Amino acid sequence: MYFDNIPEIKYEGPKSQNPFAFKFYDAEKVVLGKKMKEHLPFAMAWWHNLCAAGTDMFGRDTMDKSFGAEKGTMEHAKAKVDAGFEFMQKLGIEYFCFHDVDLVPEADDIKETNKRLDEITDHILVKMKETGIKCLWGTANMFSNPRFMSGAGSTNSVDVYCFAAAQIKKALDLTVKLGGKGYVFWGGREGYETLLNTDVKFEQDNIARLMRMAVDYGRSIGFTGDFYIEPKPKEPMKHQYDFDAATAIGFLRQHGLDKDFKMNIEANHATLAGHTFQHELRISAINGMLGSIDANQGDLLLGWDTDEFPFDIYDTTMCMYEVLKSGGLTGGFNFDAKNRRPSNTYEDMFHGFILGMDSFALGLINAAKIIEDGRIDNFVKEKYSSFNSELGQKILSGNTSLAELSSYAENLGSTNEPQSGRQEHLESILNAVLFG
Repeated sequence: MYFDNIPEIKYEGPKSQNPFAFKFYDAEKVVLGKKMKEHLPFAMAWWHNLCAAGTDMFGRDTMDKSFGAEKGTMEHAKAKVDAGFEFMQKLGIEYFCFHDVDLVPEADDIKETNKRLDEITDHILVKMKETGIKCLWGTANMFSNPRFMSGAGSTNSVDVYCFAAAQIKKALDLTVKLGGKGYVFWGGREGYETLLNTDVKFEQDNIARLMRMAVDYGRSIGFTGDFYIEPKPKEPMKHQYDFDAATAIGFLRQHGLDKDFKMNIEANHATLAGHTFQHELRISAINGMLGSIDANQGDLLLGWDTDEFPFDIYDTTMCMYEVLKSGGLTGGFNFDAKNRRPSNTYEDMFHGFILGMDSFALGLINAAKIIEDGRIDNFVKEKYSSFNSELGQKILSGNTSLAELSSYAENLGSTNEPQSGRQEHLESILNAVLFG
């Protein structure tokens, strides 16, 4: 046991002052006809929770993530498995997500790395059967190793491109082996620093070819889940090809990949792109591509990916409003979040997840209130009601012309003002619903 001094985390309600209790996440509570845990299929990110130890560009580790074993060994890999499943059980988390090199130390020879991956996933399968915990999605880390300094799918080296293909193949094998519901592409270095040395079309076409091969291989081995793109605008690359949801969706449609792919939207990536979290969710949803969520938040005063545990309740409320309105996710809520560098104890690991799970639970409760209240939805419906007219219906059905509309406009006179947007009034309603 790795967390003997930490109890099983249970719901105690908003008035509880127990630091090891949920204040808002009540797994069995029914909200809009579904249990809270069904609305919120939470997942643990293997890389941040079991691997990240507080290092940054200015300093080394502040946290002990050895779990009693020597780092860089298979014993350490197995200790992370055991610690991770104990952690998830104590929090009631039912899913996990992984990169290939989160699971084992990468060897110099990919054949040796793959042997290690086979060994560790055998161990993971045992723990999955013992606990009922499942795999949400898998992916391959094609950004940390120096070989990927110029990208994976976008690389200028055919050897590196083949190595990326080999990693994807193995990561798909593992995802299927572990019963994963999805497979993610995050283009950590799929982009460029300067156009002086870059053929953008060549690189984007090659990325699409790699994704098509991944889809073909995945389907051939029985993978029936969704493939995801996780958009991110910058950092580490100055210009990343998967800048935001709209860019990624356009790329998928251009290359005929839209039937197999959805978006894995991360809150921190949305704000780095100059959008709100809600915007990226809405754009994905209206295109039928809202799949999964990386649940975190960034610091708006900083221009990089801080991956903080979410505590902004407005943000989680509007996230859950979008999720509920879209009919839910095919994936889940992966806590791609890490403790702050000075929060360096095992207890802090639990505090981070309690904070994140409570924040999304409160967001769910609030979003349900907004929907049940109905005033905001009714206002939006009324805002566009002029298109319910005979002419409006002709516009929507495509059964009119510029000439007909022009003739109509000439008879309007000068009083054709649109309805007020009432933004401040709606924001007041939002506050009243949340805090009234």
